[in-house]
Amino acid sequence: MVKISSNDVIAILRKYEVAGDENVPRHVSMMTISNPTVTSTMADFRFAKKQYYILFDDTANDDVEFVTAQIRSAKQDAMGDVVKNPTDNATSYALPYHGKEVYLFAVKSPKTRLDAELAERFPDLSRSTWQKHVKAGHVSVNGEVQLSPKHEIIKSDSIAVAIPDATDFSEATLPIIYIDDNVIVINKPIGVLSHSKGALNDEFTVAEFFGRYSTYNAGTNRPGIVHRLDRDTSGIMIGARNQETATLLQKQFADRRTKKTYLAIVDGIPKLPKAQIDLPIGRNPSAPSTFKVDVKGKSAITKYEVIAENDKNALVRLYPQTGRTHQLRVHMKYLNTPIMGDRVYGKPADRLYLHAASLEITIPQGDRRVFEAPMPQEFIDKFPQAK
Repeated sequence: MVKISSNDVIAILRKYEVAGDENVPRHVSMMTISNPTVTSTMADFRFAKKQYYILFDDTANDDVEFVTAQIRSAKQDAMGDVVKNPTDNATSYALPYHGKEVYLFAVKSPKTRLDAELAERFPDLSRSTWQKHVKAGHVSVNGEVQLSPKHEIIKSDSIAVAIPDATDFSEATLPIIYIDDNVIVINKPIGVLSHSKGALNDEFTVAEFFGRYSTYNAGTNRPGIVHRLDRDTSGIMIGARNQETATLLQKQFADRRTKKTYLAIVDGIPKLPKAQIDLPIGRNPSAPSTFKVDVKGKSAITKYEVIAENDKNALVRLYPQTGRTHQLRVHMKYLNTPIMGDRVYGKPADRLYLHAASLEITIPQGDRRVFEAPMPQEFIDKFPQAK
């Protein structure tokens, strides 16, 4: 019987390039020694959260089937592969160690995650997409719906996929303000997503509407999209109908050569009737999907002016000079006058009272245009004098 220590195991793992110089004997755990036959000795152990077997046998003659049979004679449920000798240009498995031939067997769990198995069986969809299908209840294992992508299965399990047909939005429409051969401009209603956030989406989006008119980004979830509005924000959105126009428009947004004007009703009344807010904005680490004023954040500038007020609220016109995510909402929150209906930075209401009222931009042929969306009725109801 060969004596095997954790020092030996680490040395052998290094030879197989499984362990590195940073690994030490204490990284080997749960080691047991056995003798599958009178001519062999086997070490069973864990390393780097994986199970391995090392077989000492001078009679194996590099026969993988023989080595595997030796291991399974001691561990009947062992599933995995004999590791190749990385130092041999020819395909071989045995390594010399202290005058003996050794073989390394890496155990593979017979179980695998449901999302990983789906991605392997149906490679046309990504693993992340399959995760969404599982969570949506579209996948059954052995006749039972599974809602966790982490659910463990084995190869013999029966997997059934029942993805519902996509909702038909062919009759859905959005109000078009302007359209020509290069651009389309709409007045986006509240509650409509600019584009879906992934492969699975069962609601009508601006992108789906633009896709009827645009070749730009066709075949993706963002056809025609060159900028976006939050779901709860209404107003002007412009789309590109071709690649050349998309490049022109995107460059203007990136270079801040567009002029955007928003209308908002805020809770409270700003102390100054007119001002410029120059406060950097960064992601809020305690709530990563939100943002806050942060000295380490990115530059953000907003000009505003109060155009009407009552006892509790003010109607303000906002002129963002930069385009940070949630910029207007974060800046108004910082002034202690959050936008009315802002469920994240303020208080809920019947809607988010933020409206993209106008956009000045150059469209192809050098035509500088100003596109406007009328003030929503909900704004007029609260400030009829501003109509």
